[in-house]
Amino acid sequence: MKNTKMKQSIAALAMAAVVAVSLLGYGCGSKSASTTGAGATGDFTGTAKGFGGDVTVTLTLTDGKITGCTAEGADETKGVGSKAIEQLPAAIAESGSIAVDGVSTATITSNAIKEAAAAAITAAGLKPEDFQTAVENNAEPAEDSTVDTDIVIVGAGGAGMTAALTATSEGKSVVIVESQPVVGGNSVRATGGMNAGKTVYQDENEFAEGAGVEKTLKAAAEKYADNETITALAATVAEQWAAYQANPTGYFDSVELMELDTMIGGKGVNDPALVETLCSNSADAIDWLGEQGITLNSVSSAGGASVKRIHRPVNEEGKVVSVGAYMVPLLEEDCQKAGVQMMLNTTATEILTNDNGAAVGIKATGASGETITINAKAVILTSGGFGANMDMVVEYKPELKGFMTTNAPGILGQGIKMAQAIGADTVDMDQIQIHPTVQYDSASLITEGLRGDGAVLINSEGKRFIDEVGTRDVVSAAEIAQPGSYSWLIIDQKMVDDSSVIQGYIKKGYTFEGKTYEELAEQIGVDGAALAETMNTWNGYVEAKNDPDFGRTSFADKLDTAPYYAIKVTAGVHHTMGGLKINTNTEVLNENGEIIPGLFAAGEVTGGVHGANRLGGTAVSDFVVFGRIAGAAASKYAA
Repeated sequence: MKNTKMKQSIAALAMAAVVAVSLLGYGCGSKSASTTGAGATGDFTGTAKGFGGDVTVTLTLTDGKITGCTAEGADETKGVGSKAIEQLPAAIAESGSIAVDGVSTATITSNAIKEAAAAAITAAGLKPEDFQTAVENNAEPAEDSTVDTDIVIVGAGGAGMTAALTATSEGKSVVIVESQPVVGGNSVRATGGMNAGKTVYQDENEFAEGAGVEKTLKAAAEKYADNETITALAATVAEQWAAYQANPTGYFDSVELMELDTMIGGKGVNDPALVETLCSNSADAIDWLGEQGITLNSVSSAGGASVKRIHRPVNEEGKVVSVGAYMVPLLEEDCQKAGVQMMLNTTATEILTNDNGAAVGIKATGASGETITINAKAVILTSGGFGANMDMVVEYKPELKGFMTTNAPGILGQGIKMAQAIGADTVDMDQIQIHPTVQYDSASLITEGLRGDGAVLINSEGKRFIDEVGTRDVVSAAEIAQPGSYSWLIIDQKMVDDSSVIQGYIKKGYTFEGKTYEELAEQIGVDGAALAETMNTWNGYVEAKNDPDFGRTSFADKLDTAPYYAIKVTAGVHHTMGGLKINTNTEVLNENGEIIPGLFAAGEVTGGVHGANRLGGTAVSDFVVFGRIAGAAASKYAA
């Protein structure tokens, strides 16, 4: 079955495309229609392809005018596409036009709603172009305002909401400002899971990753003998590993092994103190999430980790689901229950300081251009990195010009720039990560968890070319070196059956399918004999738990359950490891290494944690661990 490319995956579809789709009558159908044509009255439906599946819109028409609108899209991403489903129908009904503004973080779903609405208009015997009058905002601009609170947080992603929940638990009043119309930022786009070391959930797994531990210790000795932190960690891990081998009880992992993996993954550039803080608090962070009703209990492998450490959520059927789409709506719900004031469509522009240089609030611009002044006892920056600001990316790393990005639209580096304006220092700004599995046509992130669960990468010649669960920088570099700078991610039906995430990729049209390796090869334009040989060889390596070609040490099941699937992937800008310089208390430091009083930061807006390369699953660890620390530290400061 050939891939159906999703035209609406382009960032901004022209309205002409909406008209074209509607005139074709895709998914058209009417119900309860009493009349059609010029004086159409009744309910009319239309359907279009959204991000996760079909989106259906029902328009209520009275004498040829739109008087009501509803939308359904059960497969749209919760917290992203679901927001467009919630918001756009009311705007269409109120304006009588399908030329309403979409939700910027849910472009594909927004466009699907407009396409489905156009199809419904066609079903009514009317012309969609007659309902595309630009919607004028005649509302009076809101007046400038001032808000007083204990703590103001800039950015409603994972770090911001985690910090808010921690601060409210300390009895503090909290306001979060978010530039986008929905919460989540990059956090809601996280697909894999959360790294955490020495958790109760790891002990539910049988330990079979000894080769991974040995490989890490060898890398530490051979490549980082001159790095004191890595050498000391390796010595500790070697002792722990020897003790475990003498008495193998439970699942082997430790805080120090997680630190060692993180430092080696970051090429030793990381701030060791921040890495130790991250890893030593990761298991407790898993427990804290559980207290918030967020359970991450499925443990698997991820790139750069010696052992199974990435913790993932599962649905009621026991199938793995995307961690961000699972966590963010629950964090948002918890914030609402905790009384956090959430100000969406509100862009922070300036950090306010007093005569002593302490942060005492922010200025922001509201949806209608009004100025909002928020006075606070402490400020927490959780506004994310700058991966969606390609000018800024190219400024620090010119070789990334022309790359696609997986980042949310609001990830523009504003928080970094605001802090720099009051003297904040930055670190590792040129350390920008590219992710090797970005869907070739849509720039959608394909989770690293697939490779951790057994998927392989093959090139256009039908051959493997790298250890698929190596660090992202290594895998990306190897992929870019292949013909055409892309590869095919190969999975089988057993993997599909175990993962709602993969099932979602199939619904979105990302996959090619074949009943045999040879049939799959034909679908993707690869030599059938070569692909069959590669897959049969790989299945033998899985059985032997040995990869003599590329030294992979993470094995799952053979890829031998038909049908087989392939996703075309390439590298894209994914994460900015650099950012504001902080200490282990999340206090922002100035260029002299001094604390800027009252200013805290957590998540991707900061630098130093990940060094030259972030491990898959550690972004979630980062925002939970340091978000909690920031919330507690700011609360103590604001006492």
